[in-house]
Amino acid sequence: MATTITSNSFSGDTLEIIAFRLHDQEFCVKTTTIREIRGWAPSTPIPHAPADVIGVMNLRGSVIPIIDLAYKLGMKSTVANERSAIVVTEVHNMVIGMLVDRVSDILTISSTQIQPVPEVSASFDKSFSEGIISSENGMICFLNLSKMFKGSDLEDLAA
Repeated sequence: MATTITSNSFSGDTLEIIAFRLHDQEFCVKTTTIREIRGWAPSTPIPHAPADVIGVMNLRGSVIPIIDLAYKLGMKSTVANERSAIVVTEVHNMVIGMLVDRVSDILTISSTQIQPVPEVSASFDKSFSEGIISSENGMICFLNLSKMFKGSDLEDLAA
């Protein structure tokens, strides 16, 4: 069953985010980037696709790529199961699906709760993250989808 997100992300100093799990870690994105959340359904593999592209699926007449978000973030690939979800998002005017282990919550936070990602080393690339949010259940990494999925990468998928 699909859930459509129709809320407004910014309300003064607050931000609405959707949190999800990849393995044992919590991540989140702004709800304004999300079009809907779907239960897991197998996708159709495409030859010579990038390693993070699981395949494609038909979303109401449009073929969209499905990305293994864990693999994209440098983690072990997600093994989909009945609790897995596809978070359908729009990045750089292209719709993509991101495979996650499960969606955890939709939260409203203050923008002051977002703390910068600490410097680990000079070669550490923290551009995929907008910051870290400390919650009662632990830390949530706030992802920046625009930087994670560059427009040219997505155009290659659509071609």
